[in-house]
Amino acid sequence: MKKKIKNRIFYYVVLGLFLVGVSILVWPGAPKKTLTNLSEIKTVQIAGQDVAVELALTGEQKMQGLSGRESLKEKEGMLFVFDIVGKHTFWMKDMKFPIDIIWINGDPDNPQVVYIEKNATPESFPKIFGGIADSQYVLEVNAGFSEKNNLKVGDRVKFLP
Repeated sequence: MKKKIKNRIFYYVVLGLFLVGVSILVWPGAPKKTLTNLSEIKTVQIAGQDVAVELALTGEQKMQGLSGRESLKEKEGMLFVFDIVGKHTFWMKDMKFPIDIIWINGDPDNPQVVYIEKNATPESFPKIFGGIADSQYVLEVNAGFSEKNNLKVGDRVKFLP
C-alpha cells in the first residue's frame, strides 16, 4: 500500500514538473511593453489627425527617405523607426518640397513628441536638423502640418496597424 502511494506521488510530481516545463516553453508570458510589430504600423495618430505612413525600417530606406519625391499627399508621411533611442539627425539632401520633421520618444507606454522642426526646406541643405532630444521615431509630413494642427512638444502619439 505504501509503495502504491509513493508511486502515485512520484507520478504526480513528475507530471507536474513536465507540465511546468512545457508551460515555460510554450506560454508567451506577460505582454512586453515594447512596440514589437513595428513593421505593421500603417497609421500614426498625432495632433488629433490620422497620418498614413510609409515605414523606413532599413538603413537603405532611412538614407533614401523622401528624397527625390515630388510631394506627399495631405495626411501622409514617412515614419523612420530606429533600433535605439538616440539623437537622430536629418538633412534635406535631394528633397523637392518642404516638410515638418517630428521626433518621437521611444517610451512604449507614453510615446510623445520631443522635438519639431517646422518647414525644413530643400534650400536648407546641407544644414542638419535634430540632435536636440532623444528619440526612437521620426515622422516626416508636409510643411505646415504642425502649425495647422497646433502640434507641440509633449503631445501624445499612437502607432496603429
